[in-house]
Amino acid sequence: MARTTDTAASLPAALQLSRDGSRTLSEQLAAHYAALIRQRLLAPGSRLPSVREGARRHGVSPHTLVATYDQLLAQGLVEAQRQRGFFVRERTTPAQRGEAPAASPPDSPRVPVDASTLIRGMLGSGGRPGPGLGTLPPAWLDAPMLQAALRRVLASGREDELGAAALHYGEPAGDPRLREALAQRLADVGVRAAPRQIMTTLGATQALDLVSRALLAPGDAVLVDEPGWSVEYARLTLLGMRLLPVPRGPDGPDLAVMEALAREHRPRLYVTVSVLHNPTGGMLSLASAHQLLQLAQAHDFHVIEDDTYAHLAPAHAPRLAALDGLKRCFHISGFSKILAPGWRVGFVAAPSDWIERLIDVKMLASLTTPALLEQAVAVCLEQGLLRRHAERVVARLDAARGRSVRLAQGAGCEFVCPPQGLFGWVETGVDTEALAQRLLDRGWSTAPGSLFHARRQPGTKMRINFATAQDAAFWRDFEGEREAMRR
Repeated sequence: MARTTDTAASLPAALQLSRDGSRTLSEQLAAHYAALIRQRLLAPGSRLPSVREGARRHGVSPHTLVATYDQLLAQGLVEAQRQRGFFVRERTTPAQRGEAPAASPPDSPRVPVDASTLIRGMLGSGGRPGPGLGTLPPAWLDAPMLQAALRRVLASGREDELGAAALHYGEPAGDPRLREALAQRLADVGVRAAPRQIMTTLGATQALDLVSRALLAPGDAVLVDEPGWSVEYARLTLLGMRLLPVPRGPDGPDLAVMEALAREHRPRLYVTVSVLHNPTGGMLSLASAHQLLQLAQAHDFHVIEDDTYAHLAPAHAPRLAALDGLKRCFHISGFSKILAPGWRVGFVAAPSDWIERLIDVKMLASLTTPALLEQAVAVCLEQGLLRRHAERVVARLDAARGRSVRLAQGAGCEFVCPPQGLFGWVETGVDTEALAQRLLDRGWSTAPGSLFHARRQPGTKMRINFATAQDAAFWRDFEGEREAMRR
């Protein structure tokens, strides 16, 4: 029998319903519960309020609650159990569908994290204000700059050259102009990579996937930061890897834990965000970086350095790939966070003896990448447009961070790591999954700490986006709901 959880106590006492006639009360309530379920704020197996209790909570008739649950049943989101009530439906497995289960290593951990929750948070908040959003606000980006860069690319070549770029597949390694510009950009942060060591990808996410596929086989052990990026946990698990979570602090991973895990499990890879870590905002110290690379050498594992937030980071931030000289490190970054999310331009700088293997894997995955967009990004790099844009964004983010920190501290939150970069990792003192349910009913999309652990578990920490957590109204609602939970 599936595990069930009674969530009635943690649900908000009431939902603000509109009675203007545009949507029925049952439709509004059904949409409300569907959002909680789809965002995994109501876990599979959770018990919904009884018809009588739900009607009382929301100030509607029992008939309205029955109609609400009927809609959720029709959508396949809940199931009715005779004489027990309504429960969030468990997702079916291949075995339940009569399919052969996929092979997986015997000790491979199940990751009960709904990575799509964070992906939705990264892409947007469904119209809701997003203190837990994963990206910069679109208004902070520079659309005219991007349009100008594209116009320059289109105006710079002959008709036949543009036709070749637009109507034919590009080079498998990526556009040569962009790889030259990237080599210069990397040199500015101490990473020395020849253009031939650089391969462009469809965003940094594809780069992470391609390197993992090139390096690993199902059953291999992989070291990961915890807390960390849940989408990465889920992706590696789908590839059949065994996750080895390493506690992450303000200065980097717990190296004693890492060494013990390396001795016991012989991992093939360590994946980390070394600069402006997500979700903590921490920065790898120089001492930790040196010791980490010594461990990688001693225990023969590679390192993926995800430098997604490079353009928001201070110039002095140490890069593992710079210290390593691209011997064991794969350096990954992209432009979705700072420039053009929809263009999906990323890259990997790799050890020389791995680049051809990576190109082969890329061709199997996507053949090539869009040359016109890559050339436009190259223009932004060559002309200094991206540098100036990043400077403006960093200045704006610094101001936003100051305001968000004051509001968070005024609401009784403590920062686990020094506030820097885009994200803050805050201690709230209450179960943030239950708190997220309550705040969603207030119209706020948040990122509870459980989403950032390899094995989803209740916790009291929460990630905030400094750029989108500046609204004092959010923090008033936060305080109100937290105090209600404490009573």
